[in-house]
Amino acid sequence: MIRINSDISLAESEITESFLRAPGPGGQNVNKVETAVQLRFDAKNSVNLTPAVFERLRKLAGQRMTKDGVLVLTASEYRSQDRNRKAALSRLVDLIRDAAVVPKYRRPTRPTHASKLRRLEKKQKRGHLKKSRGRVTDD
Repeated sequence: MIRINSDISLAESEITESFLRAPGPGGQNVNKVETAVQLRFDAKNSVNLTPAVFERLRKLAGQRMTKDGVLVLTASEYRSQDRNRKAALSRLVDLIRDAAVVPKYRRPTRPTHASKLRRLEKKQKRGHLKKSRGRVTDD
């Protein structure tokens, strides 16, 4: 089990990994060894995610989530397969942890009467300053 927070934990069987050849660093191994990791997590069909968490995850993931609700993460920044696996898994955990946080409700407010007056006074001062900038006449 992969622990996300106190409420959410994922079974390792829900995550599938596939390995592919990665561009970038790798020396002689870059064309021979499959070091990049593509991690897939079926978030839509996961029993551990609530619908609210799934919707926030969909927004956070953006293009990394398919239309079917499968989250696809690719890690290829390291030269070893093991480090790329750990990087992809930590990205998944961070993404789900961010989605599990319920956003704080924002109460709409209005500007105070005094702040409106201050704004209008500043606008008038600025307008007078601009109006005073004119052509100088020779008299």
